[in-house]
Amino acid sequence: MPSSTIEISKEALASNVRYIRSLIGDEVIFSSVLKGNAYGHGAPEMVSALQELQVNHFSVFSSFEAREIFQAATGDFSIMIMGDINEEDEDWIIENSVEFYVFNFQRFRKMTEKAKKHKKQINVHIEVETGMNRTGFRQKEWPEVVDFIEKNSKYICLKGLCTHFAGAESISNYKRVKHQRKIFKKAIGFFNENNCSPESIHCSCSAAVLSFPDDNYDMVRIGILQYGLWPSREIYISHFTKKAHTEDPLRPVLSWKSYIMDIKEIKKGSYVGYGNSYLAEIDMTVASVPVGYGYGYSRSLSNQGRVIVHHQRLSIIGIVNMNMFLIDITVTKDSAKIGDEVILIGRNTDLEITVSSFGNMASQLNYEVLSRIDKDIPRILKP
Repeated sequence: MPSSTIEISKEALASNVRYIRSLIGDEVIFSSVLKGNAYGHGAPEMVSALQELQVNHFSVFSSFEAREIFQAATGDFSIMIMGDINEEDEDWIIENSVEFYVFNFQRFRKMTEKAKKHKKQINVHIEVETGMNRTGFRQKEWPEVVDFIEKNSKYICLKGLCTHFAGAESISNYKRVKHQRKIFKKAIGFFNENNCSPESIHCSCSAAVLSFPDDNYDMVRIGILQYGLWPSREIYISHFTKKAHTEDPLRPVLSWKSYIMDIKEIKKGSYVGYGNSYLAEIDMTVASVPVGYGYGYSRSLSNQGRVIVHHQRLSIIGIVNMNMFLIDITVTKDSAKIGDEVILIGRNTDLEITVSSFGNMASQLNYEVLSRIDKDIPRILKP
């Protein structure tokens, strides 16, 4: 028996995908972002569930992740690498028609030369720098990019023209993103005018889909929304107000569950766990749970985290260890027993530990909480 399991709700995922499609329309490609082990949800499991929903375009950060998606996907599908390409994967990428970003000439030239040796086209997405100041061709480089594509057109398939906004989830970045949108439109015009029309144009992540729906273009890259979470509280409030929602249209896909490993009676005046951070002020009953920071359960949740046991929200006491933490089960001591379920993230009737509340207690973003969950914890698809 594993010390904990991650459950993935196919029903919740289907609901989220339906809602996202209602926002973007049927003509816009839904590219599912599966980087970071699908934001901690398990990439192979998510691929399987998404393909059942006719989502067949997948975005990843690295060629390592691309290989994992390639092994899990079936039928017709597309994989797009947005970042790192390992040298050992370059030939594999070309042989299997995997799409990838180019944002510097070193990668562009190298992969084009390899394409010539394979006598195949490379499927590239030209990333342009619009103000993120991270990766992408700057405006002064655009003419050289166009010239390179023209000279090597036999070996280059221009799959896309793209950029990424520097914080579409916050109004504080509005002016900066507005400038980026202006530069990106300029790039679209430049490439089209120079006979380099891409198959797709894309710039929107989950936050941008909600904040700048006019910029959905041909494809959107959906990460956090498909998992049933909002990019930020600001986006959540803004979208609810705009759409006049009375209840959350998104449903969390992930639940994290463990169990009670042991139970101990603690006398008043005793310290609990490592050090002296928690002193029992009354006689208590304490249970140990076999999960800790080694599995992605943050140490910062020491003495403040919450779990659900027997329809009760209970407190973590003492320091979260590498492989274990302790909870106060005094109020449920008559019913709690070894082996009982402990909900770390998820719902039990009217009680819920949300990823957002979990993250707030640990001073972490939703994205950070999810991506830190140990990849080796079993992911189980639930109807």
